[in-house]
Amino acid sequence: MRVFRGFHHPGLASACALTIGNFDGVHRGHQAMLALLTNEARHRNLASCVMTFEPHPRDYFARLAGKPESAPARIATLRDKLSELERCGVDQVVVLRFDAAFAGQSPQAFIDDVLLAGLHARYVLVGDDFRFGARRAGDYAMLDAAGCGQGFDVARMLSYEVHGLRVSSSAVREALAAGDMERAASLLGRPYSISGHVVHGRKLGRELGFRTLNLRFPHPKPAAMGIFVVRVQGLGDMPLAGVASLGVRPTVEDAGRVLLEVHCLDWPLAPEAGYGRVLQVELLHKLHDELKYPSLDALRAGITRDAADARAWFAAETSTSTPSFRR
Repeated sequence: MRVFRGFHHPGLASACALTIGNFDGVHRGHQAMLALLTNEARHRNLASCVMTFEPHPRDYFARLAGKPESAPARIATLRDKLSELERCGVDQVVVLRFDAAFAGQSPQAFIDDVLLAGLHARYVLVGDDFRFGARRAGDYAMLDAAGCGQGFDVARMLSYEVHGLRVSSSAVREALAAGDMERAASLLGRPYSISGHVVHGRKLGRELGFRTLNLRFPHPKPAAMGIFVVRVQGLGDMPLAGVASLGVRPTVEDAGRVLLEVHCLDWPLAPEAGYGRVLQVELLHKLHDELKYPSLDALRAGITRDAADARAWFAAETSTSTPSFRR
């Protein structure tokens, strides 16, 4: 899969089947849309293309209104979104910066300059609530009419449901905020996970007797926060059981920077061997919200309890006959 920042690149396909969206989480509804897109692209002998945005358009409008707190919580990092899009078989992804110039385009300018001149779209697939252009003035009917007049096909996909409920990024956010990791996995079609490079931290974990692997979450408002039972991929041939904290570490820092701190229950590495590795951490079960402990001794005792609870969860998981989501 090829990734482009913007559409002024000679490497872009000369014609494509295109879908447009934020794709936060790449949930089962997104996956169904991407399956339809890649099928249409194959039959039309076109490249399949996703156009997505960074930052999220609602991030931009929240900042513009002076209310950044109203922006949606972020399910996935750009790295993880791109990884899932590649797993869905997409040929190319165009990441556009959502800014004042982009937001101010008229619907017709969006069609002419972005869809046709920029991306060379010959087939455009959108969701049932798709709007485009300044003040969201463009809709499916306008896009379909433009396609008839300007030589590209337009299709619309209706909502995707699981157990009678619409699958959406909002539903995934709600499940993660509630700590319902099983429901989140059902909506995503896989365990919720975060990936990234292991970075240096304050080395406090080793002082407390719980060495950690630290991954940055580059958005200030993650959809999930708290203490989790996790499974870690990337430290060997087999996934490893662990416990992790996702949040701002109120006991020791409370600086607002979001970090995923992972402690493997059975430490597999030499002391400095983890740095720079790319890990994927699956958040399987939420133990509790972040806590602010009165002292480092209390923090050590809390981590000890969390690690014991994680071991107990894995023991129960092994004994049950119902398999969990696995890749």
